[in-house]
Amino acid sequence: MNGPIQTGILAYGMSGKVFHAPFVACNRRFHFRAVTERNKKEANKRYPGIISYDSVVELLNDKAIELVIINTPNNTHFEYAREAILAGKHVLIEKPCVATKEEAQLLFALGKEHQKYVMVYQNRRWDSDFKMIRSVLDSGKLGHLIEAHFRFDRYRAEIGPKVFKEQPFPASGIAYDLGSHLVDQVISLFGKPGKSLKIGTKNREKTAVDDYVNFILSYPTGLQVYVTVSSLVADQGPGYILHGTKGSFKKNRTDIQEIQLSAGTLPTDPGYGVEGESAKGILTYFNEKREKEVSMLTPLKGNYAELFDAVYEQIREGVPYPVKEKEILDQLEILAQPVWNIQS
Repeated sequence: MNGPIQTGILAYGMSGKVFHAPFVACNRRFHFRAVTERNKKEANKRYPGIISYDSVVELLNDKAIELVIINTPNNTHFEYAREAILAGKHVLIEKPCVATKEEAQLLFALGKEHQKYVMVYQNRRWDSDFKMIRSVLDSGKLGHLIEAHFRFDRYRAEIGPKVFKEQPFPASGIAYDLGSHLVDQVISLFGKPGKSLKIGTKNREKTAVDDYVNFILSYPTGLQVYVTVSSLVADQGPGYILHGTKGSFKKNRTDIQEIQLSAGTLPTDPGYGVEGESAKGILTYFNEKREKEVSMLTPLKGNYAELFDAVYEQIREGVPYPVKEKEILDQLEILAQPVWNIQS
């Protein structure tokens, strides 16, 4: 089949409005055909002409739709993805894909059985700061990597309104919410660790889920990676710190794409994904003469549109989607491991 991919989005909440609809609507390789809106009908105000279905079932019964974006609550991903595949659709599933490795294996197998692609939306691989991490590692200026710190911090002391994140449902809590981004980034760079430990604590008043989680990931090379996510960091430090035998690198997290998209910036705008001068990374290393050098690195342009291009290329051209099945299975194995809770 040729032409734009006829696409439906299962929900038009924050993720639908910010992370999916603008990219489907702005990309000539896709046609934003339909969305599910159970209550408020808002999508047509911004995207005139799209179909607004009242239920997921109605959208899945639309025979013209080829790709369904599963961006509903985390604990519904498995069942909706399963139903979409059985309805003859390719699926792009928001992170976290599902709650367990076993559920993901079932979906991947079902996709193959029905000749449909099962892809996971790990958009943070296309962040400007993470692109810089890749570039610095590829440069070899750090030497053999010894230690890495990946952090994703917020300050949200209140209990949020999204029950599926704040109550002990499958795939709830900050490990699945923010940790899924960072663990995916680590696996995409270094592969599955030889050993891992998950530490979690509850700190907000009346919280039912962990709001602080630290993963310690150990590699046979000697590399130690510390992945930390927290809801209670008032003064946020660097999002990334790397130390190697020849140098170090650090950079603050800026999250420029989410900020811009939330403000209404389109992915096609010239300044989209471009961080300001204050967001530079700091590379400190010793050159061949053993002289210390410090470089301020300008961030690379972030662009989640590249993820959607990869989705198109997988469906229309058979080019393998860069977020591999094994990487998702390894990620879920780490996320789902029992918590070593130091408060108990």
